[in-house]
Amino acid sequence: MPHELSAALCLVLVLEGLMLFAAPRHWQSMVRQALELRPRTLRVFGAAAVIAGLAALQLVR
Repeated sequence: MPHELSAALCLVLVLEGLMLFAAPRHWQSMVRQALELRPRTLRVFGAAAVIAGLAALQLVR
């Protein structure tokens, strides 16, 4: 289990790095837009991402 979690976290870093490497200006634009959102809206998006990720994980496993 710890090995799988480490591998998953490394994959997240790779994907995040790809976003910054491939489209830095788009990433900056997204951050600017996120700064204009209310914290509650960001929490809702975060919760939805967690739920979607857990559901996808269940489908894959």
